[in-house]
Amino acid sequence: MRMTVLASGSKGNSTVIASAQTRLLVDAGLSGRELFKRMKLADEDPAALDAILITHEHQDHIAGLATLARRLRIPVFLTEPTHRAWVRMVTPRTTMTYAQWLDHLQQERESRAAAAPPTTESGAPSQTASTSAVRSNTTELGAPCLDSETWDTHAIEPDPDPEEDEPAAKPHPSYLPQVEYFHAGANFSIGDISITPFTIPHDAADPCGFVFESRSEQVRMAIATDLGYMPPNVKSALKRVDVLLLESNHDLDMLRDGPYPWPVKQRVLSRVGHLSNHATAEFLARDYDGGATWIVLGHLSEANNAPELALLSAEQALGHRRTLLGNRILLAQQSAPLAPLCL
Repeated sequence: MRMTVLASGSKGNSTVIASAQTRLLVDAGLSGRELFKRMKLADEDPAALDAILITHEHQDHIAGLATLARRLRIPVFLTEPTHRAWVRMVTPRTTMTYAQWLDHLQQERESRAAAAPPTTESGAPSQTASTSAVRSNTTELGAPCLDSETWDTHAIEPDPDPEEDEPAAKPHPSYLPQVEYFHAGANFSIGDISITPFTIPHDAADPCGFVFESRSEQVRMAIATDLGYMPPNVKSALKRVDVLLLESNHDLDMLRDGPYPWPVKQRVLSRVGHLSNHATAEFLARDYDGGATWIVLGHLSEANNAPELALLSAEQALGHRRTLLGNRILLAQQSAPLAPLCL
């Protein structure tokens, strides 16, 4: 069984989990082209993938999802709330400025005036014209009061192209060849890999981490990134794993003194944000059972962390448990895939 981290960080995340018979892609946070490139660099064949699993709907985890799933024609496994949130994100929305809305109303008035029927001999408008005027006034009086720069115009349909009999056969941005739902806490299997999804605290619709176990090799691998703190269910899920991809997102001092706006800093520091080096070290020192061969520190912030700080913090937390055969620490990278970790 092997884990290949293709990318990890705020600009994109993706990992291959493979057994002798099954290959899974966890998250697709890079463009389709870049994912194919990374897999080629890591000697992973995209055509051999059996499925894609999604942890949550943030862009750095789903950017290349549609492209990859459509091209490979493979199923996507995610929770229903995550799927719904992603569909809302990728569905195009039509907006217009206040000035554009006024122009739209003016064009409607001009169109109605041009189509208005002639008046009667006495000079009064016909009954039909009167009705049209009433409708026109009602439309203008009933127009929404705009107090912002844009107005959602889902109700306004574009004029059909007279030269086009049928719309082009282009799939909806949210189209996926096959979607399979799972629920956090309920085990399921793909091929010979048993998967246990567990809930993580993050500001997404229904975020999950995963534990993967090969039934034939009896090897367990876990992915736990994008979580604001380590709740009991996560600590329990990460017992008895052989390879652990764990978040070590930021250094607390670098984040507080860094370039992010204060609201973003608050979000990262919150209990639905990201794990700091300190929080990760605290877990490794107090709650980690010490059984992994490899610990991969992932989702390192380029602006608010330094690889040396994350590594030092984890090494100090593990102390004497680090050996040549166990608790070896690696740093996942944003710019290049790691060499496969095979057990």
